[in-house]
Amino acid sequence: MQWTGVNDLREKYLSFFEGKNHTRLESAPLVPKDDPSLLLINSGMAPLKNYFTGLEVMPGNRAASCQKCIRTPDIENVGKTARHGTFFEMLGNFSFGDYFKEDATKWAWEFLTQTLEIPAQKLYPTVYVEDDEAFDIWVKNRGIAPERVIKLGKEDNFWEHGSGPCGPSSEILYDRGEKYGCGKEGCAPGCDCDRYVEIWNLVFTQFNSDGKGTYTPLPKPNIDTGLGLERLACVMQDADNIFEIDTIQDIINYVAKLSGVTYKQDEKTDISLRVIADHIRSTVFMAGDGIVPQNEGRGYVLRRLLRRAARHGMLLGIKGDFLYKVCDTVIALNREAYPALSEDADYIRKVIRAEEARFSKTVEQGMELLMQVMDALSQSEGEGEKTIPGEDVFRLYDTFGFPVDLTVEIARDRGMKVDEEGFLHFMHKQRETARKAREEQNVASWEEDLLAGISFTGKFTGYDTLTANTKVVALVKDGALADEICEGDNAIVFVEETPFYAESGGQVGDTGVISAGKNIFKVTDCRKSPAGHTMHIGRMVSGFIPVGDPASAAVDGRRRSSIMRNHTAAHLLQSALRQTLGSHVRQAGSYVSDSVCRFDFTHFSACTPEQLAETQRIVNSMIMAALPVHAAEMPIDEAKKLGAVALFGDKYGDIVRVVTAGDKSAELCGGTHTANTSMLGLFKITGESSVAAGVRRIEAVTGCGVLELLERHEDILAKLGAALKATGPLELESRIAAMQSQVRGLQKELDSLNQKRMEENLGALDGSIEQLGGLRFIAADLGDVGADALRSAADRMKDKYADIVGVFTAVSGGKGSILVFAGKDAVKAGIHAGKLVKEIAALTGGGGGGRPDSAMGGMGDPTKAKAALSAAKGLIENRK
Repeated sequence: MQWTGVNDLREKYLSFFEGKNHTRLESAPLVPKDDPSLLLINSGMAPLKNYFTGLEVMPGNRAASCQKCIRTPDIENVGKTARHGTFFEMLGNFSFGDYFKEDATKWAWEFLTQTLEIPAQKLYPTVYVEDDEAFDIWVKNRGIAPERVIKLGKEDNFWEHGSGPCGPSSEILYDRGEKYGCGKEGCAPGCDCDRYVEIWNLVFTQFNSDGKGTYTPLPKPNIDTGLGLERLACVMQDADNIFEIDTIQDIINYVAKLSGVTYKQDEKTDISLRVIADHIRSTVFMAGDGIVPQNEGRGYVLRRLLRRAARHGMLLGIKGDFLYKVCDTVIALNREAYPALSEDADYIRKVIRAEEARFSKTVEQGMELLMQVMDALSQSEGEGEKTIPGEDVFRLYDTFGFPVDLTVEIARDRGMKVDEEGFLHFMHKQRETARKAREEQNVASWEEDLLAGISFTGKFTGYDTLTANTKVVALVKDGALADEICEGDNAIVFVEETPFYAESGGQVGDTGVISAGKNIFKVTDCRKSPAGHTMHIGRMVSGFIPVGDPASAAVDGRRRSSIMRNHTAAHLLQSALRQTLGSHVRQAGSYVSDSVCRFDFTHFSACTPEQLAETQRIVNSMIMAALPVHAAEMPIDEAKKLGAVALFGDKYGDIVRVVTAGDKSAELCGGTHTANTSMLGLFKITGESSVAAGVRRIEAVTGCGVLELLERHEDILAKLGAALKATGPLELESRIAAMQSQVRGLQKELDSLNQKRMEENLGALDGSIEQLGGLRFIAADLGDVGADALRSAADRMKDKYADIVGVFTAVSGGKGSILVFAGKDAVKAGIHAGKLVKEIAALTGGGGGGRPDSAMGGMGDPTKAKAALSAAKGLIENRK
């Protein structure tokens, strides 16, 4: 067998199965589509569930893919072992009721022994101990000696996950040689050592399990195989582990060059190099699929991986941000198989660099406090492993955004533990409400079972009409099928064809009525079932409707028109944003209803008022241009040539629907739109905000929504005018300016009185001065005064006493301030006001900093001012 690179192996595999009449599938995005059970795609078959369940049909019933996957259960072991990694590619060939064991084993053996020329004597098939059929195929049809086909038990060779489709499997093991063995006399295929490694798993899905031990044969068995690309590369390159195959080595070598270390010279630096190489692969592909760093869900996985990689860069001595440079290497290595990485390179680089910069700030702020906590623990009495209290861990997380897993790792390096249960207690205490489970899961629990055997198209006709004569094909009431629904019943109605749009792609579902004469069902929402049928959700307001009866379906036309205006506006908005902010802008989500157009997009800073005004002007110019809006289905390649913009991270079929607005906008979209941009009337941006790191949100209104907004603003202006006794809106500005001038004058008088009162009290403060390690020390709350008054009082103290160190607090207007000051002799003695104020402010959940002689901080919780003031003496004493 010849040395073969990763990219060549991927292509050889896919080309081989294309030659066996398999449809070559592009890798699905890492974000699962319509599968709430998965956080991230973690196997080759995960994106293909609908094909295995029969909800979708694969052309030819055969497919082959190379699927990018991420698994993070053992993230802390990445880099420390040769086996663990978070990102991998899974090769797989699949049969959906077509071929079975004979062809699956034949093609697997042919690919390994003929295409890749792996010596047959190094390969050992395994089979489930009761699967005599598979054993006979390997021995009689593939010509393998019986003693080389290993029979293993259910734990090793039977794929089953609760109830549902399952079946025996057959793995192909590769013998890496004696040097990888355990040396035991009984070492043979099936041993847990590293000598015999699984490279391909063939799953024969032939049964349906009831979860209680009963297995019923499936009418059409399936094939699901998995061949790890990186593991196969280890075989073909005679590499010890995945970190030594060509593509990963290129990343390691680049990071080694950046850091000035050499791989395989020091195990400690080797671990950091491997962590970075693995994690940067994951982060590049996750960012490329539209995932952004966040504090929960898949966004947290990205943030955790990126920050672990950044920390290991620090351990290697790399100064400043560097991961955004490494991502270029990852993109270059994968651009052939994943061309979208090159197209989105600038965006991916910005996501990684922005998060790395945030992490640097987080580390700087939180590391000092963590070190103080660990130093205090180290000096505390008692033997055994020390544990960082959960409250301290929570404070680091809540105040500084310091990742808990990073706290755990740093503590482990110091031989300490973390009270993770205590941390979770404080997290739970902080949360006001638990996140709700996705409603789609509730739908999935009954739809597939209840509608089994009911055949209907559920065709959507709502692009062209808002009414339809149809037939009721199924009714669901109280979670069960019903023969009829009567007045007062809450139910779900399924019809043969419908003009109702089901919530999808960010567009809300339609409302309206389904009627049969005087029998009326009010539709309050529409959603898609897991099988893609439209669920008309609502209430029977009069009469009754039985299954099988003809019915009329009518959408609320006025509401639909408003929704269409806002949806078309979202398309125009994306086009305008790309003109105003740059081509890196991509849709990251949307919500369009009858009242609002909400658009989330990738951008790394808040939009300026000028940018928002220009964006709004561009959208309105497209509305005034009365551009025709057209929708057409076409091959995906043709849509790309038109420049059609897709939703970031989404995967589309071969035929797509493209919505264009003149030559200004082209997007892949399944929603409903106006026929002409002029039908939007006007477009007005009502707000811009941050959704997540690197994702901004704009909210806007159109048509009647603009008129309603103007009416609300006019009402507010009228009320303000009445309150300020202005004769009209034009007089408001001068009235407000006069009032502000009056307030400034009053504030100046108040400040003068407070200053005078404080000066009178300064003499009394002298009596509060005490000696502290050879210095004068004072800690006092000055009451309801501003920051300038605090500084003035501190300056007077420093002028009077060169050896003084002091802490003044004040709470004014609900905001708390902390000032730490030090005379010149106190500074010479080692006092640094900037460092002290950071520690003291942290006790209130705030922060601060400044010069050695004077530094100001803000309180997070002003009610903790007294406690912080009390603790200040101890903190200063420890500094001495």
